[in-house]
Amino acid sequence: MSAAQSTPDAQGRSDFASILANPILNTDSYKASHYLQYPPDASAMFSYVESRGGRYERTLFFGLQMLLKEYLCRPITTAMIEQARGFFSAHGEPFNEAGWRYVVEQYGGYLPVRIRAVPEGSVVPTHNVLMTVECDDPQVFWLASYLETMLLRVWYPVTVATQSWHLRKTIRAYLCRSSDDLAQLPFKLHDFGARGVSSAESAAIGGAAHLVSFMGSDTVLGVLAANHYYNESMAAFSVPAAEHSTITSWGREREIEAYRNMIARFGKQGAIVSVVSDSYDLFAALDAWGTELKQAVLDSGGTLVIRPDSGDPRTIVLETLRLLEASFGAVTNSKGRRVLNNVRVIQGDGVNPDSIEAILAAMDEAGFATDNIVFGMGGALLQQINRDTQCFAMKCSAIRLGDTWHDVSKDPVTDHGKRSMKGRLTLLRHRVTGEYRTVTLPLAWDERTVADEWDEALVTVFDSGRLLSDVSLAEIRSRAHEDEV
Repeated sequence: MSAAQSTPDAQGRSDFASILANPILNTDSYKASHYLQYPPDASAMFSYVESRGGRYERTLFFGLQMLLKEYLCRPITTAMIEQARGFFSAHGEPFNEAGWRYVVEQYGGYLPVRIRAVPEGSVVPTHNVLMTVECDDPQVFWLASYLETMLLRVWYPVTVATQSWHLRKTIRAYLCRSSDDLAQLPFKLHDFGARGVSSAESAAIGGAAHLVSFMGSDTVLGVLAANHYYNESMAAFSVPAAEHSTITSWGREREIEAYRNMIARFGKQGAIVSVVSDSYDLFAALDAWGTELKQAVLDSGGTLVIRPDSGDPRTIVLETLRLLEASFGAVTNSKGRRVLNNVRVIQGDGVNPDSIEAILAAMDEAGFATDNIVFGMGGALLQQINRDTQCFAMKCSAIRLGDTWHDVSKDPVTDHGKRSMKGRLTLLRHRVTGEYRTVTLPLAWDERTVADEWDEALVTVFDSGRLLSDVSLAEIRSRAHEDEV
């Protein structure tokens, strides 16, 4: 058994967690041989990350701080080197043991790379540099590319955060059109995605990314990740809610008693109680809510949120609203839209960017305010995206041969969309307009013009094991939504 294979400890637990925490193994197999493939006089390397386009024209940068804190702020150890050597020797790849031991001996195990990035929460048009990685130690210059596998996974939180940001814009537009209360916006899209993702880590990372734009979540690991990595006491909130098992366990003949129990247990003054109501017959349940259960709802002083969980989302939401309005009534706000009394609807089935837009448009056409609806989004929020959603790539754009930097790029004749940028890159932001522009270093512009009109948009966030920027979620949220002020 090689050193990188998993063995149980005395309690029968696997040591696989130590493998996952080893940055030498957090890579692609072929990266292990790359140190032998570069020009022999290579002495430094520069790489960058960009979104080359995709579903959205702008991306919200988020999640790098999580990756850095978890994976790169810990030193490489001799044990990690031995673990990796055992794996790669059996795996069929060469292993640069001398290079990794150099990192331990010369830098105390901390990787001598410099990472610069746009501040998290920045909304940047695609085709711009978002992050750069540089290593200028000739002994281990290849680290700038070796870390690609791990660092490029920033595509996931960026893509989740980007989608949620755009959905917030959609919902906000309908609130502005139909509601008197914009304060409810952060709670209009609730994260239901924990069970629909590929791993606990995905739930944590993606769940945290959603919270840049919203404050409602049932993804516990996402909330904990936001709290832990972004210095929050509580990043999001939830409410007591029924699931089908808590209703169907009463039996169909006692369905109304199950509903009554929810109001008795959780229906307090100012409280919100969410009750899934389609276990058998949604329309019979809505009738019961509006007749024999109505007084209990009114007496509770809380707000009842009905969850219809099956059927065509647009059709079912409208029909549910109409039936609830007939039972509980509504008031007309200053925008001429109707707001239900004491009840709301949460749609958690079939929710995606297209259905959210369709439901809100149909509600508006029917005269219902956006106040009446909350969305719960699961797989489409955290799982139905991939690296190609925003066409993320990390590429080497410059290499130093001896003492001279040389531009590096690719431009496949079969797909010019994969053309990469070249040179040592940075990002500038116009001081007045907020426009972003990717440029090469040294700046080929007049220094006075740059100083007068443009600011450097990238900041150094990591250098040789040191985290140089530790931002809060509150700061990120403020930056992401500064145009709403």
